Amino acid sequence: MNFKLDDAQLDLVAATRTLASREWGGDAIHSPSQGLPRPVLRLLAAQGLSGISLPEGIGGQSRALLDAVLVLEAVAEISVVAGDCIQALNFGAIQQIAAHGSPEVLRRFLRPALAGAKLVTVAMTEPDAGSGVTDLRTRATRNGANIVLDGQKIFTSNADSADYFVVWSRFGAEPRDAGAIIVERDTPGFTVDSSHRFASGESYGVLYFENCEVPGENVLLDTDGFGRMFMVFNIERLGNAARSLAVGQAALNLAVKHVRERKQFGRRLVDFQGLQWRLAEMELQLQGARLLLYRAAANAAGGKPSATEACLAKLACNRAGFEVANQALQMFGGYGFDDQAALTYLFLRTRGWMIAGGTVEQMLNRIAESVIGERISQRPQQKS
Repeated sequence: MNFKLDDAQLDLVAATRTLASREWGGDAIHSPSQGLPRPVLRLLAAQGLSGISLPEGIGGQSRALLDAVLVLEAVAEISVVAGDCIQALNFGAIQQIAAHGSPEVLRRFLRPALAGAKLVTVAMTEPDAGSGVTDLRTRATRNGANIVLDGQKIFTSNADSADYFVVWSRFGAEPRDAGAIIVERDTPGFTVDSSHRFASGESYGVLYFENCEVPGENVLLDTDGFGRMFMVFNIERLGNAARSLAVGQAALNLAVKHVRERKQFGRRLVDFQGLQWRLAEMELQLQGARLLLYRAAANAAGGKPSATEACLAKLACNRAGFEVANQALQMFGGYGFDDQAALTYLFLRTRGWMIAGGTVEQMLNRIAESVIGERISQRPQQKS
């Protein structure tokens, strides 16, 4: 087993770090997010950092999925918001459209998004269907050549500035009738309320669809959507994992700098053995999670990671990122807990990723099924 990146990957990481340090090194970690900055999206796209793992024929770079993970990790460690831009340009909605869009959909929606000219996001979660995505209530009804949407979404990332929304809906009465359709922001009957904020300060959107009519050619999937899109969800989980890991690394970097400079009782904090051990444990958590992340990405056959390996990577990176940020905050004491402190921001971002993209409990369920060797429903059995 080869644990070394090849020369091309090392060059890619070095060039990406140089770019990120030059552009955002001074602003770096703690940047309030008021929509993803379009200049950053365009800059990253111009540098060939969009669609990294997508085929060149549809506007991508035809590189390995691991390369996309490496780029995301390198950027997010320096600037979390720029990392969010890499995520938007390579994971999530971008992957969903690339996997199932028609040639016309790829031309109209994917290529402008890959150029950084337009922003696309996923609208899946509903007030009464969070982790239970098969319980979607948003309805997609055919009206001639068009689709009429009625329903509501919540916790939609980047809704304040997105141009396109990949809206997951039910096209029929059965769970397998779930699918996805692209809705443009200014479509009549579509309303975005982006006044809400997560604890980290990020905006999220509540979306309302009331007799919202969309062209039928915007449909990505209208049946068995979750089954056919499952591999794409696993790619998104690696993006979530990479950002968790990168932010945990950023927190460790801040902690090391702080304990080397801060003095207490006439000694540097780093001279206390208890803190030395704590730093070693933090490094162990990050290094272990990184190996699982890289393995999942490197083993992705045809760019499609194993569900179990993706879940292991996300769980490990979510935990490592959060626990390392938590320990780093503790080393700063009250200075780290100030609401304007970088560590408070990092701590809250890592906490959010333990919920987004599949909760840590969902990851545990999926991993347990792999260990046991059978699929176990978490729903109560119906009474006969």
